[in-house]
Amino acid sequence: MNEKERLKELAQLFLKLGIIGFGGPAVHLAMMQNEVVVKRKWLDEQHFLDLLGATYLIPGPNSTEMAIHIGHERAGVKGLIVAGLCFILPAVILTGFFAWLYKEYGQLPEMQPFLYGIKPAIIAIILGAILPLAKKSCKTISLGIIGVIVLALSLLHFNEIALLFGAGFLSLFWFSIKSRSLIKSNWIPLGLLPVSKTTLVAASNWNLFLIFFKIGAILYGSGYVLFAFLDAELVAKGLLSRTELIDAIAVGQFTPGPVFSSVTFVGYQINGISGAMVATLAVFLPSFIFVGLLNPLVNKMRNLKLFSVFLDAVNVSSVAIIISICIQMGRDTITDWRTVFIALVSVFIAFNYKKVNSAFIVIGGAFLGYLLTFI
Repeated sequence: MNEKERLKELAQLFLKLGIIGFGGPAVHLAMMQNEVVVKRKWLDEQHFLDLLGATYLIPGPNSTEMAIHIGHERAGVKGLIVAGLCFILPAVILTGFFAWLYKEYGQLPEMQPFLYGIKPAIIAIILGAILPLAKKSCKTISLGIIGVIVLALSLLHFNEIALLFGAGFLSLFWFSIKSRSLIKSNWIPLGLLPVSKTTLVAASNWNLFLIFFKIGAILYGSGYVLFAFLDAELVAKGLLSRTELIDAIAVGQFTPGPVFSSVTFVGYQINGISGAMVATLAVFLPSFIFVGLLNPLVNKMRNLKLFSVFLDAVNVSSVAIIISICIQMGRDTITDWRTVFIALVSVFIAFNYKKVNSAFIVIGGAFLGYLLTFI
């Protein structure tokens, strides 16, 4: 297959995932695993896990960076750009449309009946994809123990990045005891370099670019961490009202694709179309840079024994954190007989009909949710 055909495949896949990917990073990662490991066999499970672990170690939106990684694996630098853009653009365009509606009419459309059914369905999608990865990542008893510890601490709301690096260093310590050797390697995670604080004088597009580029370059964690940054950088400085920020959060929840597309909404409220474009470019640009630098090194690092030990622990921790997210989503989402019914139907389909496209599970969940709200 030539490069042009590979790029076309990447564009088609990630446009689809960008359109149907409701529910946040855990769902996106589950869909990617199903598409590129199970169906298309572009990557094996171990390499997918390695890329997942590497993604969790750098700042930025995890699922977007995973799309960029897969694009690089499939078609080099051009694939990196195509996969990343195609995954991001549907959410950005839809969010931009909602931003315009909000600016013109001061309110958002009602999406709750559809979200009511989508949320239980996406839990089934996560479970269907994560169980094979969990089995693959638990290579040894010690890794299984680390995974259980990370799962428990994640459910207690410990910081995700602290858990990932902590698991890696614990595994190295464990390995050093077993091999009776001292570890002298220095570990400097990407993205933990000091970044000077931007002092905002006016809502110029250049200042918006600096704010959002900084956020994209240093932000670890979920979309909710993003909103905490936006509150400190924009609301506290009078550029955005807290009501507008809350509505931006709502848009991020009921649009598909990466939750970071909420910055498109925020940028539009501050400086119109140009503000939306600048904010979106700035917040996603660091992810393309980080992945472009890191991706060629993943295979080489896997061949280094110490890094392999570290990466195995990060991999099992990444899976544990996704399971934790799934459990927490279940607590918040599956609250009555209707959502239990939708979840059970979705789980049955996800586990017994693996060839069924996850898009149909999402659409079916939305349809059931809409119908059952009238009962």
